[in-house]
Amino acid sequence: MLDVELTGAGEFLWLRVTKRGVNTADVARVLAKQAGLPVRAVSYSGLKDRQAVATQWFSLHLPGMPDPDLPDALSPGVEILQRVRHQKKLRSGTHRANRFEICLRDCRLELDDMDRRCEEVKRHGVPNYFGAQRFGRNGDNLRQVHNWYAEPAGGRRGGSRRRRGRHLEGILHSTARAFLFNEVLAERVADGTWRSGRDGDIWMLAGTRSVFGPEPLSDELSERCRLGDVAPTGPLYGKAGGELWPAWEQALLGQHPVLTSGLDAAGARPARRRLSLRPADFAWESSGDELKLSFELPRGEFATAVLRELIDVAGQPVR
Repeated sequence: MLDVELTGAGEFLWLRVTKRGVNTADVARVLAKQAGLPVRAVSYSGLKDRQAVATQWFSLHLPGMPDPDLPDALSPGVEILQRVRHQKKLRSGTHRANRFEICLRDCRLELDDMDRRCEEVKRHGVPNYFGAQRFGRNGDNLRQVHNWYAEPAGGRRGGSRRRRGRHLEGILHSTARAFLFNEVLAERVADGTWRSGRDGDIWMLAGTRSVFGPEPLSDELSERCRLGDVAPTGPLYGKAGGELWPAWEQALLGQHPVLTSGLDAAGARPARRRLSLRPADFAWESSGDELKLSFELPRGEFATAVLRELIDVAGQPVR
């Protein structure tokens, strides 16, 4: 879902594409090849799962060029649904949210139990874990980042950078931050404060990235939290400003010196992420051993965080 009103004119051609069986980068490469453009001329806002039937936008940079002759059926599993010109490039993070429609089959729970779980998710939300896909197949990204950060600093800045490239470096830094966040969230799930808050928490306003705190846990904050107006947050690790974070977070992060030192050396900036996630427009329909779900999540949140509260999902959050 985009927060952009396309104008119909400009040097960028925006394409709404549906895909299945290919990942987002594969679609970008196909678009570039068939349009006769370098891959860098193709941009998109976010990554979609290879196996999902997903619809997303791409943009092609075509300064002074006509629209390329692209077929609607671009390649097996990929179809162009809409073409619109616009003055600006589609950038990462442009989309506001993602809409999910998921059908789960062979569910082993009784219908009453499944309905109870769904009602709990709708009313109270779920722990906002980074999903296993952030960590690569079988957690390979996490092993890579541990090995990379363990190299001497000169190696990280020199030869290994040339081997990896900036895109992969960005993925590995994100993997490290996601792992550390999941570690903090797991502690908060264990003591039951992931959605109710603790004294000294840093809080995020609903529908924004704005944070305030640390704050004592007052009756007013507890009520605002219950209503979903605010939520406690956890750390997306970065050195500058981290000393303002709660002491229990600093202590837990200190148990992972390889990751924190590597992120320090990379100049990672600190940020915060909600510990709890409330899917918007959450609805479900259960029948027999089948469960149909529909909901909306802000960008950067994972549908697997919702599913793991309902069923046993292969590839639980990496910790």
